[in-house]
Amino acid sequence: MNESGHQVLMEQDVLRHRLDDGDLPDWARKHYETFRETMLGDRDGAPFPCYFGIESERNGDALYTFVDSMTDKDALLALRDTLLEYLDVYPDYSEACSLVTFFKPPAADFTEADYHERLWHILQFLHVNDPEPWPADIPTDPDDPTWEFSFGGEPMFPTTRAPFYDERISRYCPWGLEITFQPRALFDGITADTEAGQQARAVIQNRIEEYDGVCPHADLGDWGVEGDREWPQYMFSADESQAPDECPIRITREHPKVPTAPADD
Repeated sequence: MNESGHQVLMEQDVLRHRLDDGDLPDWARKHYETFRETMLGDRDGAPFPCYFGIESERNGDALYTFVDSMTDKDALLALRDTLLEYLDVYPDYSEACSLVTFFKPPAADFTEADYHERLWHILQFLHVNDPEPWPADIPTDPDDPTWEFSFGGEPMFPTTRAPFYDERISRYCPWGLEITFQPRALFDGITADTEAGQQARAVIQNRIEEYDGVCPHADLGDWGVEGDREWPQYMFSADESQAPDECPIRITREHPKVPTAPADD
């Protein structure tokens, strides 16, 4: 952790010192500064909806990394190694230690469909190159309500922000793709079947309406609840016609060959 460079696992203090010293690319500076302003600022007096995210950024609970491409093999292998390192250290780092991942902006203009495609390419790449077997207690079918993306033997919820959101401002990031990886272990005690979890969801959903000015997304749901699915929540659709109708990832308990990558960004 905290090795030189930007495609590495970093603590918040180290990240901010490197920004102050000019040791990170300009796109990385813009990405992180916008993220921090979003978490700790407000929109017309309304705070960011997820108060867990606010507290994590305020307290320095999260870890961070930057990725030079959404498609380049070496960049994604570096992400794989960083994610494995994160999974090794997060249980002892903090009780709210997510991994915030910032991707270099693409050179061309991207549509919403492009960002959906890139997200699932990244997750498929991580799955194919995962050194650990798929967890025995997690189904391989994304249409199962207890399915969750898993890596390094850990089920995790990857939530995203991207430039294509016009109305759901809490999901908007002007610089490119942002993925926050959250192991399911971080949700212990605040799942949908607990009183604390139900209270948290009520507060967050009310804050979504206040911050975004629109109702919570129709796909917003809970893990393990019949009728809800996890995968559409990883990147909420803004235009349903540009979002996949079925989960694009293919999961096997024995790794398949690496699929053909799209053109480099």
